Amino acid sequence: MDNLTLAKQANEVRKGILTGVHSAKAGHPGGSLSAAEIFTYLYFEEMHVDASAPKAADRDRFVLSKGHTAPGLYAVLAAKGYFPEEDLTTLRKLGSYLQGHPDMKHIPGVDMSSGSLGQGISAAAGMALGGKVQQKDFRVYTLLGDGEIQEGQVWEAAMFAGHRKLDNLCVIVDNNDLQIDGHVGDVCSPYPIDEKFAAFNFHVINVNAHDFDELRAAFAEARATKGQPTAIIAHSVKGKGVSFMENQAGWHGKAPNDEQYAAAMAELEAIDKELEKAGEQ
Repeated sequence: MDNLTLAKQANEVRKGILTGVHSAKAGHPGGSLSAAEIFTYLYFEEMHVDASAPKAADRDRFVLSKGHTAPGLYAVLAAKGYFPEEDLTTLRKLGSYLQGHPDMKHIPGVDMSSGSLGQGISAAAGMALGGKVQQKDFRVYTLLGDGEIQEGQVWEAAMFAGHRKLDNLCVIVDNNDLQIDGHVGDVCSPYPIDEKFAAFNFHVINVNAHDFDELRAAFAEARATKGQPTAIIAHSVKGKGVSFMENQAGWHGKAPNDEQYAAAMAELEAIDKELEKAGEQ
C-alpha cells in the first residue's frame, strides 16, 4: 500500500476504536489511538498473515502486550477481515467474544491472550525461540506501552531475547509518554528507553509512530538485522486524531459520551475528506 492508502486505513481503525469504546461505555481509547498507524502498518504491510487462515503454521505472530488497548487490535483485525466490523459494537458486552482484553481462545487472529502488563514480551520471546528451534521463518512482533515497561518482567524477557539472539523478534514500544497516572517520566521514569534496550543487546530504532515512511524503513531495518532482536521506539501522541483526547492522560481509560463521540467522529470524517483531496491532487 502507498502512504495515502495506509493513512486512510489508519483513520478507519481510529473510527473502529471510538465506535467500540463508545458502544461499550468503557475501554482505553488513548493508547489505542496512539498506535493506529502501528497496527495498520503491521497488518496491512509488514506481517505475513491471512485472515482466511488465522492459524497457518507459517504466519507471523503478534502479541499485544499492552492488552488494554484491545480496541485498536480489534479494529484492525476487523478491517483485515478476521471478523465482521459491526461486531466492534459488541465490545465488552455480556456474551461477546470481544472481551476487554484479547482472548486467543475466542477471537480469530489473536495469537496470545494478554492484559496483565509486562507479560506479553515474555510470550513473544518464547514464540520467537520456538520458531528458531523448529527452524521456521516466521517473525514475532509485540507492542508494549511505555508505562508497561516499568514492569520488571519486561527486562527479564529482554535479557533472555538478547542473550538468545532472537533476530526474528521485533519489540515495539508505543512511547506516548502518558500512563493512567500522568507522564511516565514522573510516575517512574523508564528513560532512556532506547539505551536500556541497547544494553540488553537489542538493535534499536527510534521513529515517529505516525509517519509511514519512518515505520516502513524501521521494519525493513529490523528484518535485515541479524544476530540480535530489534526494539522500535515509536514516539507517538496519546489520543492521536481526536483533538480533545490528544496528550491527555484522562483519556487513558475513559469512554466518550454521545456528544464527545459525535465530535470525535466528525474530526475523523474531516481527516477523511483531507485525505481524499490529497489523493485527487
